Amino acid sequence: MTQQARDPDSWTPWRARITETAMLTETERFFRLEPIDGQALGQVPGQFVQVCLPGIGEAPISVASAPNEEGTFDLVVRKVGNLTEALHRTVEGQSVGIRGPFGRGFPVDSCRGRDLVIIAGGIGLVPLRSLIQHGLMHRNRFKSFSVLYGAKRPAEMLFKEELIAWQGRPDTDFHITVDVAPSGYLGHVGLITTLIPYLEGSPADTSAIVVGPPVMFRFVLRELLAHGVPEDHIWASLERHMKCGIGQCGHCQINGALTCREGPVFSAQELSRLPEAI
Repeated sequence: MTQQARDPDSWTPWRARITETAMLTETERFFRLEPIDGQALGQVPGQFVQVCLPGIGEAPISVASAPNEEGTFDLVVRKVGNLTEALHRTVEGQSVGIRGPFGRGFPVDSCRGRDLVIIAGGIGLVPLRSLIQHGLMHRNRFKSFSVLYGAKRPAEMLFKEELIAWQGRPDTDFHITVDVAPSGYLGHVGLITTLIPYLEGSPADTSAIVVGPPVMFRFVLRELLAHGVPEDHIWASLERHMKCGIGQCGHCQINGALTCREGPVFSAQELSRLPEAI
């Protein structure tokens, strides 16, 4: 796969072939795609693409993988409407249209040399998987490497086999919690904020990246600040319906900021100036 940059302002989809697909939960389906033109996606962890199906429409989907030598990239699609239901009906070998990658990704360079904390709530693990993969591929760039993951219940956990592998790594501090668990469940039960006291490393030298529901971010931000993590080293990725992806339609505006262009990743300081964001 060639690595030249794709046109960031293109309205024209290019084609990607589905090479692998699997159900992760009752509503989330995993897709691995390969660009047909032989040019790699070239994404930064945290960016998104517009997925297009002719005659049906398109939707923004977070990229769930870091760049790799094969040139493939992963998406996870939650079935919530006509387009996503149609995507769930596709099979290996079919192709879909792709525009992107778009948006500002995670600040991986700003986190180098610091303790890195990744906090994922629910489907927020999807974009953060790209950052986790990147961090594990470049583990020597960070001091401690911590991941906190919370789901509503065990059946809704994503990437279960990878969760086990990540937990087994000696160079990674990984904690999982669920809000509600069936009788006999042996894991941690409680809100994701209850995991923050377990963090390794020095809070003052920590960078934290959070993706999850807006209400989760409000409480996680409060706990991180109380734990001693500097506000200027906390970032979050926001979900908005980024209709065009290139800052032209204005559909994703938050207090005048275009999420598709200026985000979806924002610092906590930036979010403090965008009261509609969370």
